[in-house]
Amino acid sequence: MIFRLFRKDPQRILIASLYKRVAEASRVPGLYAGLGIPDTLEGRFESLSLHMVLTLRALRLLPPPADELAKDLTDAFFQDLDASLREMGAGDTVVPKRMKKLASSFYGRAHAYDAPLDRKDEAALALALGRNALGSDAPASPLARYALTADLDLKQADLASLLERGPVFPNSEAFAGEKHHDA
Repeated sequence: MIFRLFRKDPQRILIASLYKRVAEASRVPGLYAGLGIPDTLEGRFESLSLHMVLTLRALRLLPPPADELAKDLTDAFFQDLDASLREMGAGDTVVPKRMKKLASSFYGRAHAYDAPLDRKDEAALALALGRNALGSDAPASPLARYALTADLDLKQADLASLLERGPVFPNSEAFAGEKHHDA
């Protein structure tokens, strides 16, 4: 019986690997240097949130057990945020308040990005990303094109390839320095 405590849970390993790949994709230097996401704590949260939203959108379209994986992936995201806050020295009384604010921010971004992504509305997505990810009133058009391309690409993947390779995001450098054009 005690040996069960030491066995590795394959589901947890799978989710940890998937989350790690999403987190790594959100830290690609080109997102910051080329697409304008500030390389700050807030900017890193915005990039991770965007990549989580895109991955969760892809999982939402797939048959079961993708829905359970999406829930587990979301849990891993919030557990990572909680651990990061504690690592930065936030105390037990502060963490729940900050987590509530981060959760509200994340779900707000998911809501703000969903409709423009569904409509493939580059202009609306660029405004939402400019406001959230760049902290600006200026539209983030190259970042919007990156997100639209990623959304389309991720929707082409089946569950097995998503789990084997992880979510594959486009090369951010391909979108850097682009000028706005009507989609």
